[in-house]
Amino acid sequence: MGWLTKRLLSIPLEETRVSRRGFHVRDPALAPRLETIGQTFLAGYHAGLDDAGPRGLARELNSIPAELQGFAFEGAGMALTLLDNLFPLNRRRFQGFLETEGSPHVYLLYVGAGWAMARLPWLRWRTSAFLSTLDPLLGWLAMDGYGFHQGYFYWPRFMLRHELPNDLPPYACCAFDQGLGRSLWFVDGADVAQIPVTIAGFSETRHADLWSGVGLACAYAGGVSESHIEALRESAGIYADHLAQGAAFAAAARFRAGNLAAHTELACRVLCGLSAESAACATDAALKNLPVDRGEPAYEIWRHRIRDAMPLRVVR
Repeated sequence: MGWLTKRLLSIPLEETRVSRRGFHVRDPALAPRLETIGQTFLAGYHAGLDDAGPRGLARELNSIPAELQGFAFEGAGMALTLLDNLFPLNRRRFQGFLETEGSPHVYLLYVGAGWAMARLPWLRWRTSAFLSTLDPLLGWLAMDGYGFHQGYFYWPRFMLRHELPNDLPPYACCAFDQGLGRSLWFVDGADVAQIPVTIAGFSETRHADLWSGVGLACAYAGGVSESHIEALRESAGIYADHLAQGAAFAAAARFRAGNLAAHTELACRVLCGLSAESAACATDAALKNLPVDRGEPAYEIWRHRIRDAMPLRVVR
């Protein structure tokens, strides 16, 4: 069954090629970086399909260079969620890994769960029910993952025609756009001149969440120089706070996993006015006394608090 499952669910490495995806990578030197990230995601995904249990999976994922490990854990999150929903006799693969060896990568695992949502239509048909099975705060990251998947694989629909999935709960559209913004870093080849142009084509009500996703990708995936990050912040204009909040999220994810990277440090200093560690600590501090979901999701209140904690505030 393991062999058959992997054969049926495997994703070819060719799918990560920028030429295959049709991404607009103006600087050819960036293509290997973007492709390596996709290939690392698939390495984690295929490792997760082996269904070797938390220890065996963690052993394989931890053999990947630390700076790239998060992408592999994200892929594993997708695989475990697929297996839980395709073979429901054991529905604890994802949660079991999350509660044990996968805990340091909790953010990326939830994002990976959203990739599974993109591949299983019955999860999309019952979005609220699926989200109710996840952590009430971090479960919104699954919608982020769903948005990333749709942007990465179907960017003409979601970047050019600006589609949104049907029948999403209201706030789920915002979280979807945060992931769509992350995918924009890949679709536009980390081109800081093109990214603002692409965002400008969307309804203005979607700009804040898209910029937040771009900030997260810039700080987590990296690939550009300080001058390019400064230009990105300048282009964000009134949404620079959202760009900074995304970068702080990236720092928090890397800090928790113990894999802070030089490009994350650089992005946080430029976008947040803080070191990566300080941005991560500010993100964690914003969780204190966070209210339960009422009118506004606690996840959105958390994001707002992070923006308020950034020294480089936008004056409106």
